[in-house]
Amino acid sequence: MSEETLFEFPCTFPIKAMGKNDIELDVLVIDIVRRHAPDVNHSHIKTRPSKDGKFLAITATIEATSKQQLDAIYQDLTDHPLILFAL
Repeated sequence: MSEETLFEFPCTFPIKAMGKNDIELDVLVIDIVRRHAPDVNHSHIKTRPSKDGKFLAITATIEATSKQQLDAIYQDLTDHPLILFAL
């Protein structure tokens, strides 16, 4: 049985994560995403601090190959205690 999805794979896909503004948060997100998308490097990452600088939003743009790959990335991100949420 195949899972239905609105995406056609492979496709470019932005993964967003947010956590407290820690100097290592972007490295953490890259490491987690790279487990499932090995070609990700720092040029695929954009960071944006919150207005008060307390939080950091990180977007990693990957070439997604399947829904299972995306599910695994999101699961690993949300399981980590420093990641507040992932979109």
